[in-house]
Amino acid sequence: MLLAVDVHYKQDYAKTVLVLFDDWASEIPTETIEVTTSNVLEYEPGLFYKRELPCILEALQKVDLKTVDAIIIDGNVYVDDAFSHGLGGYLFEALQQKIPIIGIAKTNFQRNTATVLEVFRGESKNPLFVSSIGIAVDFAAQKTKEMYGNFRLPYLLKWMDQKTKED
Repeated sequence: MLLAVDVHYKQDYAKTVLVLFDDWASEIPTETIEVTTSNVLEYEPGLFYKRELPCILEALQKVDLKTVDAIIIDGNVYVDDAFSHGLGGYLFEALQQKIPIIGIAKTNFQRNTATVLEVFRGESKNPLFVSSIGIAVDFAAQKTKEMYGNFRLPYLLKWMDQKTKED
């Protein structure tokens, strides 16, 4: 089972959406879970994970993590070529390094070129930036290419992003 997670911030709360699906080419989710978190921390420049990680960890309590083979996040595993942790790295540590984390980001840090692979999907001229921890990045990049959908962003990730923005 694969799990994708995304968080969207509202006026006074955050909405986290978890999408579980059977395999990389899945067209529909097996399950969708929505969790609302109040008392969200303020954004600190350069420390995004401090705001997002608590929301994700709260939502993950709704899932039997023993059934999850990998978690996909909307973001980066590393923030630079020295392997400094981004959100994905901190999530991997918070889960005691038991579940591989794959970061699929729409943008990349200039100081982060050796820890990501560019993945072009569909006819897009803009890549996705794939990083991983606990699983080989070339495998993660290939599986990202194989995800269902004809556009830059895989269908289930786009669908999840839309679900986070609904009230």
